[in-house]
Amino acid sequence: MKVKKGWLAVEVEEGGGHGCERFMIPIWYLYHPLFKHLLDKAYEVYGYHTQGPLKLPCSVDDFLHLRWRIHKESTNHHHPHLPHAFNFHSC
Repeated sequence: MKVKKGWLAVEVEEGGGHGCERFMIPIWYLYHPLFKHLLDKAYEVYGYHTQGPLKLPCSVDDFLHLRWRIHKESTNHHHPHLPHAFNFHSC
């Protein structure tokens, strides 16, 4: 799958050790406080030196919920995002 300009490929576990699912996210997600928390977790688990798409230490369900929350905030609010707590389950 080719990545469009302004987008980033990420991989999350499908659960039960059955491989990974790949998603495309807009680059601006990297600046959202919820996604920043997930990036910090990715660093703790994988470090900075990984090959291929960015690997995220969460389940597909957690990732889809995070993506939904970011989208909902970006469409409903016209003010800067405030930090929120969000717990991710390890893969």
